[in-house]
Amino acid sequence: MTAGPVLALRGVSKRFGAVQALTDIQLEVTAGEVLALVGDNGAGKSTLIKAIAGVHQPDDGVIEWEGRPVTVHRPQDAQNLGVATVYQDLALCDNLDVVGNLFLGRELTRFGVLDEVAMEKRSRALLDTLSIRIPSVRIPIASLSGGQRQVVAIARSLIGSPKVVLLDEPTAALGVEQTAQVLDLVERLRDQGLAVLLISHNMADVMAVADRVAVLRLGRNNGVFARRSTTQEEIISAITGATDNAVTRRQARGTEGSA
Repeated sequence: MTAGPVLALRGVSKRFGAVQALTDIQLEVTAGEVLALVGDNGAGKSTLIKAIAGVHQPDDGVIEWEGRPVTVHRPQDAQNLGVATVYQDLALCDNLDVVGNLFLGRELTRFGVLDEVAMEKRSRALLDTLSIRIPSVRIPIASLSGGQRQVVAIARSLIGSPKVVLLDEPTAALGVEQTAQVLDLVERLRDQGLAVLLISHNMADVMAVADRVAVLRLGRNNGVFARRSTTQEEIISAITGATDNAVTRRQARGTEGSA
């Protein structure tokens, strides 16, 4: 792990007309860790991710990469730094096979012709490294399950050898087994030394794989929690901005009943 954060946001703010989407956001992501970003709808999670990914430019504040300020005007700038983003829609092409999707826009050529052999070999090697189980790298994406499609999209983000991977709700709408497959992959990314920023509404997923949990509320920081020393109830309280909610009341009733 590096001595300092790979990616840091220092006082980042973003406005859309009269709407203040983000205010003075502070965030650090370190190599070899999974940082979960949580918050209610409208908390600013999507805006923050798009600011890091180069879709939106912050109005105030600084984005730092390995300790130095950088300017991210467009998605290509973020990719060049080493930031890979996997959005919810995955942006996969159903009519292409796994190889075609992995190298879409980054095709390998030899003597001006697509080098299918080299791309297939690299695809197999990448999937093997990540322990991703796919029937064949030549199977059409349309034939894969939701979980398999998700891990292919994550694998594709690694083609450019990024240092930070942003995952936007990677387990949304997946079943139990498919969710487990994706979470296993998230852990393998961490084990390989990547910094992973995981956006999720699923607290069970967050508690399963995150090292730290950063909470956004109404576009502002509302706490960063070490997963091993916090509880799901404490995080939910930070998300909702109240210590009295349905979850904490249930917990209190359970404590009283066992007394």
